[in-house]
Amino acid sequence: MDIKIGFTESPRELVIGTSEGREDLVARIREAVTTSSGILEFDDAKGRTYLVNAEEIAYVEVGSPEQRSVGFAGM
Repeated sequence: MDIKIGFTESPRELVIGTSEGREDLVARIREAVTTSSGILEFDDAKGRTYLVNAEEIAYVEVGSPEQRSVGFAGM
């Protein structure tokens, strides 16, 4: 599942691919943004860790947990 994060003072977005459960992820993001708890931590599918300042988050787009098919195999 992909997570896209937009920041208040930057035109660029951060895109992270993670295998974390959607409900847990949304709950952690919602808590960090509403309480301004400081740092929001994400681990991606490749084992990298991202630390994001919760106060600078403008929006978060959480993708669907399904993998998209590539090519004509899905037809």
